[in-house]
Amino acid sequence: MLADPTRLHILWLLTQGPADVGTLVAATGANRTAVSQHLAKLRLSGLVATRKDARKVIYRIIDGHLARLILEGMNHADHRVTGEPVHE
Repeated sequence: MLADPTRLHILWLLTQGPADVGTLVAATGANRTAVSQHLAKLRLSGLVATRKDARKVIYRIIDGHLARLILEGMNHADHRVTGEPVHE
């Protein structure tokens, strides 16, 4: 589930707080259909949860452990790209 760049971007965005499809579409630059399909896969795999807010569905990352995993993974990738020394 984490191998797809759009799904990883969606998860990274959700580490910053819950969001609806429209917000995620605007932030990722992907089309609405693609974002909706990625969210459905993430939901079926148990990585995101949903709640209704009037007519919108709000998505959130399932828990703090996954959020930390995503953030640490992005931090690690940033170190590799920038050449910043790794942490011991």
